[in-house]
Amino acid sequence: MAAPRGTTSRPSMADVGRAANVSAQTVSRYFTGTGYVSADTKERIAAAVDQLGYRFNQAARNLRTQRTDSVGVLALGALNYGSAAVLTGLSLAAREVDFTLSIVELDLDYEAKDWEGEARRALDHFLSIPVDGIVFSTPVRGAEDLIRSIGESTPIITVSEMPPSLDQSASTQSHTAGLEATRHLIALGHRRILHVAGPRTRNEAVERARGYSDAMAEAGLEPEVLDVATDWSSASGFRAGEVADPARFSAVFTANDEIALGFMSAMEQRGLRAPGDFSIVGVDDMPTAAYFSPPLSTMRLDFRMLGAITFRMLHQEIVTGERPHHLIVEPELIARASSAPPRSA
Repeated sequence: MAAPRGTTSRPSMADVGRAANVSAQTVSRYFTGTGYVSADTKERIAAAVDQLGYRFNQAARNLRTQRTDSVGVLALGALNYGSAAVLTGLSLAAREVDFTLSIVELDLDYEAKDWEGEARRALDHFLSIPVDGIVFSTPVRGAEDLIRSIGESTPIITVSEMPPSLDQSASTQSHTAGLEATRHLIALGHRRILHVAGPRTRNEAVERARGYSDAMAEAGLEPEVLDVATDWSSASGFRAGEVADPARFSAVFTANDEIALGFMSAMEQRGLRAPGDFSIVGVDDMPTAAYFSPPLSTMRLDFRMLGAITFRMLHQEIVTGERPHHLIVEPELIARASSAPPRSA
């Protein structure tokens, strides 16, 4: 039976070990996750902890190991499906090893100007806390100088389509997404394919447009890009749908699913629906894409996996000191009802 409060000293790790009939070192391995502890031993230690009311002294451990078991996350850009899913993946992976995340999210306007000072202050804040490592997620170029200012003492991984280095970085593959989405439409028989681009200041939009152009070039087709988006929203897609000339295309590749949704809505107001009047393919495979009308063909990018793997790469460097190399999460074509052969085929 647990001792009444206030009548005894606080139970120690050695007390837990005696109650569980194991050494204090085994109890330490149980709490820190370093070294093997059998399932039966874990059960006995857990029962002893519950019986004694023991609380592990995390602060004392951090003083001994010179670690804080925390990671700073600096995310540039508006919070959207992709960036939110990356943060979710980071958080889930951090919880697996009992790390905490300190997150700073800096929204960037369409022009993406004058963000460096605020980003530098956020990084300085992380270093002053301090944290064991930093994840720097950026959709725009310009990370090189900021990363160099951190120095070698704090591990950092950049999440970017255009990372400053192939070491300590991770990304999806937007170029491949644009390439394969356009190839899918070409394989269906389309020759007049419009690309509704994303905001030109964002690396992902640039890379998806480049993939589209490469696929059109390899097929000997003339690219046509509609560049009116000021963000990744359905509103940008709707504006594109209002000005697009239906006589000039039989298929559309949009820079993301939200833009596809807005484009289809504008087309429907003009009396045109996919896939009868045009085919359309997006990028992301956001959870609602399967429930668009019609369900949207798209290039799936597993942003949650990207976040989880990024954290595990950083954690491995924190624990072992070994620098990770560049990691890419490849896209996957999800073909649904919005893409079909052209009506005249």
